[in-house]
Amino acid sequence: MGDLGSNTRLLRSDLVAKWCIAVLISVVLVGPITCAAKIRHFRWEVEYKFWSPDCVEGIVMSINGQFPGPTISAEVGDTISVKLTNKLSTEGVVIHWHGIRQLGTPWADGTASISQCPINPGETFTYRFKVDKVGTYFYHGHYGMQRAAGLYGSLIVLPGEGEKEPFHYNGEFNLLLSDWWHKSAREQEVGLSSVPFRWIGEPQSLLINGRGQYNCSLAASYSNSTSSAQCILGGGEQCAPFVLPVLPNKTYRLRLASTTALASLNVAIGGHKMVVVEADGNYVQPFAVDDLDIYSGESYSVLIHTDQDPRQNYWIAIGVRGRRPNTSQALTVLNYLPNSASKLRLAASDHPSLERLQPQQSEFNGQTKWSINNVSLSLPPTPYLGSIKHNILGAFDPRSPPASFPADYDVMRPPANPNSTVGSGIYTLKLHTTVDIILQNANALDANTSEIHPWHLHGHDFWVLGYGEGKFAPGDGDKRLNLKNPPLRNTAVIFPYGWTALRFVADNPGAWAFHCHIEPHLHMGMGVVLAEGVGAVRRMRMPGAAFACGLTAKMVANDGGRG
Repeated sequence: MGDLGSNTRLLRSDLVAKWCIAVLISVVLVGPITCAAKIRHFRWEVEYKFWSPDCVEGIVMSINGQFPGPTISAEVGDTISVKLTNKLSTEGVVIHWHGIRQLGTPWADGTASISQCPINPGETFTYRFKVDKVGTYFYHGHYGMQRAAGLYGSLIVLPGEGEKEPFHYNGEFNLLLSDWWHKSAREQEVGLSSVPFRWIGEPQSLLINGRGQYNCSLAASYSNSTSSAQCILGGGEQCAPFVLPVLPNKTYRLRLASTTALASLNVAIGGHKMVVVEADGNYVQPFAVDDLDIYSGESYSVLIHTDQDPRQNYWIAIGVRGRRPNTSQALTVLNYLPNSASKLRLAASDHPSLERLQPQQSEFNGQTKWSINNVSLSLPPTPYLGSIKHNILGAFDPRSPPASFPADYDVMRPPANPNSTVGSGIYTLKLHTTVDIILQNANALDANTSEIHPWHLHGHDFWVLGYGEGKFAPGDGDKRLNLKNPPLRNTAVIFPYGWTALRFVADNPGAWAFHCHIEPHLHMGMGVVLAEGVGAVRRMRMPGAAFACGLTAKMVANDGGRG
């Protein structure tokens, strides 16, 4: 029996489906699609550039010479068209539009080997999709570990003409949060697949909008601590902080999104409360917090009121949660105008960290893997979506992975048998059915070790019905679940030795990834693929360029590239 660090249980109920559909109609924020909707065209080139994100020069993946990539801003109902050219010399590329449901356009989801072939060096591929929900989103690479290499940017969907959001603010800022290594993403990949295993280690820096500082602190001169030197920056450096200029007694919206490869983060603003109003593109009943945990793949909007002493400026601090605090905080400044941005008080203290966590899981042929119900995901050379559309046999394992795990599995101890299998099978879902998923965390290979895992579902939002500690017990599950007003998300966390219950309606034909959003964990096999509405997929029109590789290449060529 292999390691079951993130076991998955699938439950279906037609009775529940009726409830889910009713709530879906009342909760999902679908804006009106009017005649004013536009087609927004973008031409992007992806290439490596020398850059100094944390004041140490390395290479980043850039878009049109920018890092992070350009921000896309559109109105609900608009169509986004991105003509993407791969100018990398030796590797393919794709871009996933995180949180965009891709209704009717599953081929544009941007997941290599799932929704499309990688775009080869020198080739161009056009993504074309509609944005149907207001909210704070982002995009990122979804091939290998290109997100860790810096391939990401923001995507903001605004209300349509004449529509308003249910809260008021005077201005807004967009903060894209990430972590950064001095070791290249390619070197990290090789280490994860090596025997013996080489972990990527903790990030050297945290970045706010692609900017951080390594081996120095913006706050050293304002702190009683002498652990770091004061950063000496003129403001024009690539690593200079992204300062937020504000006026006193105004309300500002901060759009926060985490594209981290590993780190779970905590956000705090000195002297200011934050009122959360949006999560993963869904409005929430507003609630106030002093600080906010944000996990990889999540996005939020918070409102702050600049009601503090206008003669001062205030720190915005981003710290690591849930891992050893080896990475220094990212800091920037809430700059009350007309003060100088350098006028600051004592720095915020370090955020508390959770218990020490080690990244270990199952084994396969000597390699360290993550597995789901004892199967570590291995993506096939032919994209699942193309194989399903063209009804190709032999492109992936036709057997479905296990839908559950042994009832007597002890989640509090290391697995009795650490070995797992590797597979490419998929879960097949009938259209319009309701799917309940219990994500069960467990002990990893080392004793007293269990990880945090943020799980992201492509093509859907889901209801988070509940969290719990220990092993989920189906018999009393309904007593522990929120069936009245559960939050609607596209990313949810399973905590160490805990479980998380999710529910969604399979109403979007396609092949969809569901996976841990920690980049090395996905690379090591922590994910599954859901094939939804197979009959509807086969009737869809899709661009042949999405499937011009593997077993679909000849079929697409014979079809004149029409798909």
